[in-house]
Amino acid sequence: MSNEVQQLGRGYYWQDLEVGQQYKTYKRTITETDIVNFISVTGMLEVIFTDHTYQGAIQGRPVPGSLTYGIIEGLLMQGMIQGTGLALLEVHKKMLAPVVAGDTIWALVTVTHVRETSKGGRAIVDTHVSVRNQDDVEVMSYDVKRMLAGRP
Repeated sequence: MSNEVQQLGRGYYWQDLEVGQQYKTYKRTITETDIVNFISVTGMLEVIFTDHTYQGAIQGRPVPGSLTYGIIEGLLMQGMIQGTGLALLEVHKKMLAPVVAGDTIWALVTVTHVRETSKGGRAIVDTHVSVRNQDDVEVMSYDVKRMLAGRP
């Protein structure tokens, strides 16, 4: 029996990932409080987010796309890259459908490329992230390139 104590919640080392692997995050319901806190701290005080009587194209209380992205990245931080993520290198996002207060979002993550760097112990890992709502509608997708640590 090993005396080494395993760390709970640690993300994946790059050696644990291979092209085609898929993971899903936990789900998270976006609340009115989330929206108010986010638009206040970021200064996104646009009328679509601050005026409940505004008659726009979206039915319901719209969620800024950057809040949706941030929540998903938080879920990924907690489950996939905690303690192993070294750098966020590149992100290409597409907003596909509106998210409104009360929606529950989650993500399906597909590993698309893994390449060890010339400096050993790390790799560049590309993933495709499909963000979905409670009805399994894809609301956002993004491709992300990260540098992940290898096993110590």
